[in-house]
Amino acid sequence: MARFKFHKLAAVAVLAATAAWIATGEFSSVGSAARQEEPSETAAPERPVVLKTVQAAVPPRLEHARTIRVSGQTQADKSAILASRTGGIVEDLPVDEGSQVKEGDLVMRLETEGKEAAVESARQALAQREAELRAAERLAESGNLASLQLDVARANLASARSALEQAQAELDRVEVRAPFNGVVDKVHIEQGTALMQGGEVVTLLKLDPIVAVGEVSERDLGTIKPGDMADVRLVSGETLRGKIRYVSRAASPQTRTFRIEVVVPNPDLRIPAGMTAEIAISTDSVETVAVPRSVVTLNHEGELGIRAVNEAGEVHFFPIDIVDDTPEALYLAGIPEGVRVIVAGQDLVTEGEKVKIAEADQATLRELADAADTAEQGH
Repeated sequence: MARFKFHKLAAVAVLAATAAWIATGEFSSVGSAARQEEPSETAAPERPVVLKTVQAAVPPRLEHARTIRVSGQTQADKSAILASRTGGIVEDLPVDEGSQVKEGDLVMRLETEGKEAAVESARQALAQREAELRAAERLAESGNLASLQLDVARANLASARSALEQAQAELDRVEVRAPFNGVVDKVHIEQGTALMQGGEVVTLLKLDPIVAVGEVSERDLGTIKPGDMADVRLVSGETLRGKIRYVSRAASPQTRTFRIEVVVPNPDLRIPAGMTAEIAISTDSVETVAVPRSVVTLNHEGELGIRAVNEAGEVHFFPIDIVDDTPEALYLAGIPEGVRVIVAGQDLVTEGEKVKIAEADQATLRELADAADTAEQGH
């Protein structure tokens, strides 16, 4: 019993001593503090910083006009379906599909069916009424005719003139004439056909000038205006020069694009309507730099631009505005003059990082020079 009590007392004493030691907080620095205060004789020496190497070059600066390219098609300057103004039998049809006509040329005539005789009768009646009025005026001047009878003669003359005009108008309706110079694209009737009033006769197209029609985006709308020149490249490979005559001020609800029309001379009528065409419009020239596409990169915020280095070898990011994208190069605005653009390794460095600068290799420099030469020759 005495032995058991001794062990029990010893355990309580050890527990109390341990609690007191923990309360002092000195255990946290045992060993580790001493090692930190005394430098280790076996610590490894610091390694030298190795800078990344990038290639940089100052790109050529030049004046460049951005080209807006629009897909479209050719259309006739005017298109009309000529219709009969009265009913009857087709007596004369002097045109065929493909015929060229001048304004006022006869396109179709119906049988007159007594309309010419009606005109002649109205003309004779008018002559009689004119003679009656002259006689009435002489009698009225001599006092042998009442003024009321003179008014009746004048009314009869006016009625005769109206009757002649109506008869002549009815006769004129048997003919259909060309309202403008053009080409007969389709003939809808045959000679001898019984035609009702409003029946289609021919489709007439005016192909000189020919019109190239396309749609431009909202972003490009502010850079073009009527009167600007444009190049129209046909599907055959031929390129023609024309002038913008119309820019819509209302967007298409489906595409949010705006219709434009470019008129191109077509005196020999060899360019048909409905041919696929590409419209190229050059905007005002701005100062740009010509660089390969591979130079453009993104920063950590997803902004498009280029990375460049200063004399101290520090990397900087410059946001850009792509003025034009051609097969030869990208033409960028927003790059300060004299900036050394990183042309190799730009995706491996970040803004503010120090790098080792190497001059761009001959192939890259040649690519930059060729892009600039091509742009100068094109403008």
